[in-house]
Parts: sequence; C-alpha cells; structure tokens
Amino acid sequence: MASKCPKCDKTVYFAEKVSSLGKDWHKFCLKCGRCNKTLNAGGHAEHDGKPFCHKPCYAALFGPKGVNIGGAGSYVYEAPVSNNLASTDLNAPPKPAEEKKVFAPRAPVKASSITTFSGEANLCPRCSKKVYFAEKVTSLGKDWHRPCLRCERCSKTLAAGSHAEHNGQPYCHKPCYACLFGPKGRCLSLLNH
Repeated sequence: MASKCPKCDKTVYFAEKVSSLGKDWHKFCLKCGRCNKTLNAGGHAEHDGKPFCHKPCYAALFGPKGVNIGGAGSYVYEAPVSNNLASTDLNAPPKPAEEKKVFAPRAPVKASSITTFSGEANLCPRCSKKVYFAEKVTSLGKDWHRPCLRCERCSKTLAAGSHAEHNGQPYCHKPCYACLFGPKGRCLSLLNH
C-alpha cells in the first residue's frame, strides 16, 4: 500500500519514494523548511517533524546562540528611529520609551550531553548505545551507528534513505522487503537464499 507524502499529501509510489524522518516523501518534496532547498534523505536536521538544512538554516534557526555560531545571538534589539520629523505632532503627549529586549547567551553544551530535539539521549535503535554526531546516520527519524543500520532480515548494511521500512524497522528493497511484504508467491526461492 502506497503512503502519503507529508509535504504535498499525495500518494508516494515506490519508484519516486525517499524515506526520511520515519515517513515516505516524493524526492522533490523533501525540502528545507526555511530555504526550500531539496534535501537528501538522512542528510539534514529535523525540528518539530520538519526537515532543515544543517547549515545555514537549522543552525541559524535552532542552533546555539552567539557570535559566528548562528541563531539570533545575544544582541540588544531596538526599534528603528524615525528621521521624519515633519510627521511628528509636537502637541501629542510623549510615548513611553520602547522596551529593549536582551537575549542572554546559553552556556556551552558538553558533547556527551547532546540530545535529540525531543530531549531524549541519542540512542541507536539497534544496539541501544549512545550515538555521537561524528558517527551517526539518520534514517527512519532516528540516529543510528553506521554499521547498525542493517536490514532486519538479512543484516545487509543499508544507506540512509535508500531502504524500505516496515513497522519502524529497515529492510533492503530486494529481496527482503519485496518478498516479506510485497505480492505473495514469487519470492519463496529468494527467501531461502
């Protein structure tokens, strides 16, 4: 049964499908929520279920705040001052001063305490061990160790976004997914290999 693309809500057929964030997308619907750039499955960040480029979009919107890091930083924002004195009514009562908003920087985060966007520790769904940024591959909406992203049936190592999914588990398209969950009858000889 074909699924619906979360971006356009149209049916996603096998030939045009890319899997990311635990959902099936049309290849050209998997785009950054900020700049609209087409993304590769597993090669992007996620926030509230929406995909974003790692840099600059995700870093600017949700990354740590501060100079040369991205985000809104710890800056003082003031309302622009108007130089148009002709439109000012000199008899009007004075307006209260605009309140300045100050955003304090966050404390640095230790690498060992990095968590997913939901606040849970990054644990590999296969081995249940911590997944660090340098070793992670993202697929099915989860972070995996590269060697742990394997077909549930034959244990073949899979690439993020280029595999099938059934009940949250990864499968290679052929023969495993096709034989186990596709049309019945043709694949009995393939399953016995």
